[in-house]
Amino acid sequence: MTSLNRRDFIRTASAAGTSLLLSPSLSAGGLYRGAPNEKVVLAMMGTNSRGAFLAKNFARTPHTEIGYVCDVDEKVLARTLDSLEKQTGKRPQGFTDIRKLLEKKDFDALVVAAPDHWHAPATIMGCQAGKHVYVEKPCSHNPHEGEMAVEAAQKYNRLVQMGSQRRSFSNVQDAVKRLREGVIGRVYFARGWYTNWRPSIGKGKEVPVPGHLHYDLWQGPAPARPYRDNLIHYNWHWFWHWGTGEALNNGTHELDVMRWGLGVDHPTKVVSSGGRFAFNDDWETPDTQTITFNFANNTAMSWEGRSCNGYDAEGTGRGVVFYGEKGTLVYPGANSYSIYDQKNKLVQEVKDSTPYDATNTVSPLEQLDALHLQNFVQTIRGEAKLQCPISEGHKSTLLPQLGNIAYRVGRVLQCDPTNGHILNDKEAQKLWSREYNKNWNVRV
Repeated sequence: MTSLNRRDFIRTASAAGTSLLLSPSLSAGGLYRGAPNEKVVLAMMGTNSRGAFLAKNFARTPHTEIGYVCDVDEKVLARTLDSLEKQTGKRPQGFTDIRKLLEKKDFDALVVAAPDHWHAPATIMGCQAGKHVYVEKPCSHNPHEGEMAVEAAQKYNRLVQMGSQRRSFSNVQDAVKRLREGVIGRVYFARGWYTNWRPSIGKGKEVPVPGHLHYDLWQGPAPARPYRDNLIHYNWHWFWHWGTGEALNNGTHELDVMRWGLGVDHPTKVVSSGGRFAFNDDWETPDTQTITFNFANNTAMSWEGRSCNGYDAEGTGRGVVFYGEKGTLVYPGANSYSIYDQKNKLVQEVKDSTPYDATNTVSPLEQLDALHLQNFVQTIRGEAKLQCPISEGHKSTLLPQLGNIAYRVGRVLQCDPTNGHILNDKEAQKLWSREYNKNWNVRV
């Protein structure tokens, strides 16, 4: 394969308002069989909210075309098709059933932005169909299916990228590099947080399914439950059956950066506390939660989530602080960071002017996020290396999953540091996996 026009790629990245560190050229092993000037053709799954953002931004990514869109809500599907046709001048083909979509042979990769309970099953199905996959975080609803997603990528030799987009931010890459080089000495603790002002979801009622919604396909591999009027399109996040709570909805990002910066994989000990404190409604997951992890290399990290009180910490609604023997590194959640010495004196401030809105639930970092999407396409074309392959994405997703399990059983978890598996706790181990709808085959 001849080289992609790097000047076009760099020009696009510069237009996004941030610097970019191109990954070293790495062949995708012959996985992409198109000619150098051909486009990577994508299929989108789930295009309401975050999926609509991904569709719009992938559509304007160099050397990329959206050929198909799949959404179980016919209104959302029509809106997405209209929007993409207006944006690109070409109307993709629409589907409501992912199984029918995956029968198509003429596209290269599947983009998964459906609800959390669909992330790993769709990733596995995509790999089995011979497609590369971009899957939004979290990459799985539970630890076992995260392991299956990693296995599927390996077994079917597919590229699978998780949407931990901070892995593609140049200054975050630089901050982690400097931590590894010892800029604040040995780093032994990291603290992260996320805050928001989310309203009550009320008490839902069982009502008939709207005619435009294929609710059976929305539930898909999850065991069927009655439709409620306060569930779709967003509040499913706060129900254990389909969602994963704020810890995975947003905490995955901070925990990924902390794990990356500390250079750790799986914890030895996990503890979590919190509750649904702000309102008396149907919301099941905690709206206020802390999770603490210990690791075998004598380091630790903690994450705090507040879904219903948006008061900033360290002057920002989300971020990470790394504590070391010789100082502190503060990452306020976008593409900037600051370094302080032992006397809390500012030593260096690395800034980026790209717009950032910590309270934007769809994309607080739209222009920066585009770099992660470009990285996925570039890797398919053999011009880059995935910044967050599923093997790394699963490790970062497993952390908040363990936190939720510790919260639900109400005690400390002891874990195997080689794979994160829970030790000597049968009740907690039952939450490692889930049951599936018998009509869906979720196997690698």
